[in-house]
Amino acid sequence: MRRITGEAKDETLIELHSVTDSHTGDENGGNSVDSLSERTTLPGNTETEKLQQNKDTVFFRDGVRRVDFVLSYVEDKDGEKKQERRRAFEANLEKEGLELETEDKSDAKDQRTYFLKIHAPWNVLATYADVLKIKVPFKTSDVPHGQDVPLEWLSHPFRLPEHIMRPQPDYFTYPFDKTKTDFFLINDKDTFFPPSTRNRIVYYILARCPYYKEGLKERDKTGIKRLLSNGTYTAAFPLHDCRYWKRARNAECESERYNLYQHWARFLIFYKEQPLNLIRKYYGEKIGIYFAWLGFYTEMLFFAAVMGVICFTYGLLSYEENVSSKEICNADIGGSIVMCPLCDKKCPFWKLNSTCLSSWQSHLFDNEGTVFFAIFMGIWVTLFLEFWKRRQARLEYEWDLVDFEEEQQQLQMRPEFEIQCTNKRLNKITQEMEPYLPATSKCARFCLSTATVIFWVSLIVACIIGVIAYRLAVYAAFASIIKDPLRKIQLVGRFITPQLATSVTASCINFVIIMILNFFYERVAIWITDMEIPKTHLEYENRLTMKMFLFQFVNYYSSCFYVAFFKGKFVGSPGDYTYMFGRWSNLRNEECDPGGCLIELTTQLVIVMSGKQLWGNIQEALLPLMRNWWSSRKGRRHPENHYSRWEQDHALLNFTQLGLFYEYLEMVVQFGFITLFVASFPLAPLLALFNNILEIRVDAWKFTTQFKRPVASKARNIGAWQEILNAVAILSVVTNAFIMAFTSDMIPRMVFLYAYGENETMIGYVNNSLSMYKISQIHEDNMPEERDDWFGNSTTTCRYRDYRYPPGHNNEYSHTMQFWHILAAKMAFIIIMEHVVFVVKFLVAWMIPDVPTGVKARFKRERYLIQEYLHNYEVERLKLQLSASFITEPQSGMSLLTDKHEMVSECL
Repeated sequence: MRRITGEAKDETLIELHSVTDSHTGDENGGNSVDSLSERTTLPGNTETEKLQQNKDTVFFRDGVRRVDFVLSYVEDKDGEKKQERRRAFEANLEKEGLELETEDKSDAKDQRTYFLKIHAPWNVLATYADVLKIKVPFKTSDVPHGQDVPLEWLSHPFRLPEHIMRPQPDYFTYPFDKTKTDFFLINDKDTFFPPSTRNRIVYYILARCPYYKEGLKERDKTGIKRLLSNGTYTAAFPLHDCRYWKRARNAECESERYNLYQHWARFLIFYKEQPLNLIRKYYGEKIGIYFAWLGFYTEMLFFAAVMGVICFTYGLLSYEENVSSKEICNADIGGSIVMCPLCDKKCPFWKLNSTCLSSWQSHLFDNEGTVFFAIFMGIWVTLFLEFWKRRQARLEYEWDLVDFEEEQQQLQMRPEFEIQCTNKRLNKITQEMEPYLPATSKCARFCLSTATVIFWVSLIVACIIGVIAYRLAVYAAFASIIKDPLRKIQLVGRFITPQLATSVTASCINFVIIMILNFFYERVAIWITDMEIPKTHLEYENRLTMKMFLFQFVNYYSSCFYVAFFKGKFVGSPGDYTYMFGRWSNLRNEECDPGGCLIELTTQLVIVMSGKQLWGNIQEALLPLMRNWWSSRKGRRHPENHYSRWEQDHALLNFTQLGLFYEYLEMVVQFGFITLFVASFPLAPLLALFNNILEIRVDAWKFTTQFKRPVASKARNIGAWQEILNAVAILSVVTNAFIMAFTSDMIPRMVFLYAYGENETMIGYVNNSLSMYKISQIHEDNMPEERDDWFGNSTTTCRYRDYRYPPGHNNEYSHTMQFWHILAAKMAFIIIMEHVVFVVKFLVAWMIPDVPTGVKARFKRERYLIQEYLHNYEVERLKLQLSASFITEPQSGMSLLTDKHEMVSECL
């Protein structure tokens, strides 16, 4: 007998339990309902009674049937219509064979939410496992995993326990067949299908179950997605198996969520390997393949980061040998060179040594080591993609995904396609009638989609042009403020130039514009993809992927392309300047620093890339934490037995169908930054490495603690992202070759060193790279408003970046032969670098097979053993059938018996 005092009215609640019931309740920790032999409840003590029941369970009230899915809803003003839909929907679910149990709102903490628990019995699971061709084990695998690796002990600190890395034995698997249940390893029907498979099957039913009444076929009234969108249900989700911070007390609960949190989602174990098999078992193959790719990408970034640090270190060590910067900073050389104004009216004449600091900074990234690093990254990206194909092939084999593609295409038709496409035609392969979208409708939708994408991409380009116009306009303002950095601004003036101030502010504004456009375009991309009505989930994701990446490509990279390939290339000369919108606009095209435009590209890349990563981590970590804290702040103060498992999960954030899409998009955009423009910033892979180490654990923490459990889904590879990565890899070779040729000053320096320098030295390079112009010939509109005398009117000429003949020459102000020599050298460098890198890329791709030899051999061995085992099973089954029929037939049927013996002989 157990006594509990009720606080409300100081009355006493007496409950009588049998000894057996008490023991069961303690052991199961509430994963079964109290089985009371007797219950006596005094009035006013319902709250106390609830405290007695431990509700943190994944089972029905009987403690036997597992909750495979949960639907929640609330009653509101439009309650009658929604109630009618729910009744029809739940009745159809029961017709499908699902078992339902409702938790009344009076049992919920908010006193307003109902929870509908769904259980799929064995016959439903078996039927749909047969339909979906789900592979299940039929024999323990005897194929060895591989040989011991030399010096394996070195990796022990990074290893996880074996039961975490391999949560279940390896089996030979075969698509489930309901008629051959004795062929499979079915020890317990309740646990044969793991929870991830069970919730996948139930969701398949929910997505296709109608909610119209019998006899009234309304095609649009189908599926849980539509019921969620119209508010009939507020949420639909499978349950986590336990709380993440402690194990479930019921031995039947796997506590896989707890294991994932302890061995994967904590940042302090960032150096450990990921439990990919456990991730796949709990979340499904699609999420598992994402974390496998992210982990492999991070591993490969380590080598790129090391080479980037070496390249940067070389720039530091060769700091003192930088002759060009010494000449710029020298008071007798750089201090005596008067430069032409960089803008009209507001910009004064200036001395070259005012850019002393920026020339030193430029040398850190623009040196001989940068060429080597650009070539290395072209080869690295090929190795990354080829070795990923091998890793992916290994995962396909280990996770039974080799034959999944056909199943995915045929069986994962989107319910939206089935509902909206009313026309049907005969499938020539299956010989069944199936819905299709007419060509006229498809063409019209495609045209509207294309026009929308073009409009938004044009909008981005217009915004970028606006930012460029801002750069041109604000440069004059900064130039008028920072006229003499060495004298006028004592604290930070020596670190600030008009170019740097303009570049930093423009990059920040550009980043804000990028974030705003992202917000709107994400919704537009989803809308136009929905409008196209793709047939399968794979087709839907691929179309959305291409649209989103095209937008992100233009959005994130366009400003970097401008600085790398356009800024300073179309400036003109002091007598013939080029203007952005014509001379009337007074927006003169920007010039590069005397140290080159590469440092400005570096600034642009650092701000956009670092800003995106910082904002992404804030969005991924802080926002879910704050939302979940706000929604569950009341419930978490209550004890475990008062806060049910479905209420705890209901308070978590939804993991949407596009949740994984955004994770891939973030990483692929980062991949573009570290490959397309890496020649300008060798430390970019190091920043990406640090970000990804954090990203893996943040994503793991988010999946494990902040999100409802996603519905398990299959995927054999990373989909359209693979082709995007290949395209970015090829484009990166071209962009880096052009950056080294046209943005960097490497080629002009090399040409001067070997063709024009004295004794093959860089002495005199700065003077050689600057052309002269007569100040008296400068048009009045290009002259500064304030004519300062700080250079003492000691010269009649000013200098500018170009290779042109000086005043008084026969070919005055026309390009010199050195200009054409340098241009030829740049084009030759591009051709040579591209061909060398592409040859090495294709050679490496040819030498490295996509599928490891060991995996091929094991796959063939497994196929052979499966066929042999299946053949033996069919023969034994046929023998039993013939033996049974022989016993029941009369002895006179000798001719029929002979035929049967011949049949058995043929089988054997």
